[in-house]
Amino acid sequence: MGAATTRQQIVEAADRLFYERGFEATSFADIAAVVGLSRGNFYYHFKTKDEILDAVIAHRLSKTKAMLDAWEAVAEAPSERIRRFIHMLIMNQRKIMAFGCPVGTLCSELAKLDHAAKDGATKLFTLFRVWLSHQFTALGHETDADELAMHILMRSQGVAALATAFRDDAFVRREVEDMCQWLAAQHPTSITQTKTASVQNS
Repeated sequence: MGAATTRQQIVEAADRLFYERGFEATSFADIAAVVGLSRGNFYYHFKTKDEILDAVIAHRLSKTKAMLDAWEAVAEAPSERIRRFIHMLIMNQRKIMAFGCPVGTLCSELAKLDHAAKDGATKLFTLFRVWLSHQFTALGHETDADELAMHILMRSQGVAALATAFRDDAFVRREVEDMCQWLAAQHPTSITQTKTASVQNS
């Protein structure tokens, strides 16, 4: 097994353990045991847990960007791209109910620890924020795109937090449907149609 492959396995194992157990509660030994490395071989790749954390954040940023790029490629309409973001709550429902949102939990833990990497972790939210803002701009909301992007982020984080607390499948699906209905109402075409219908019925 090459050094690059081993390093990638360490990062992926650490990514999963940091999510499921938390950064502080995960030890070098925990990660090494998952990968099947001796402590000496492990230190060849990473000298400190903070180095692993930096690699995990970079890994998550890369995966997230690839996911967003894929949505751009397969969905022509910006509303459909935003809907894909909303539906992540259902796609990852089991993990969210068990461990919370991977981005939210990491950012929260590092903020509590006042860890030097907390700003790096926040870049994950920023990546979503900028991408969502771009989609809302394409949807016709040039002046309030960032506000709408932050609203979606806030709403999804709230749903994830309550899903973890209550482990209620129906709640998650109801909230996702409600968010999709809200999104439909933000489309300029939908707004125009609503106004036209009101005039016709008056």
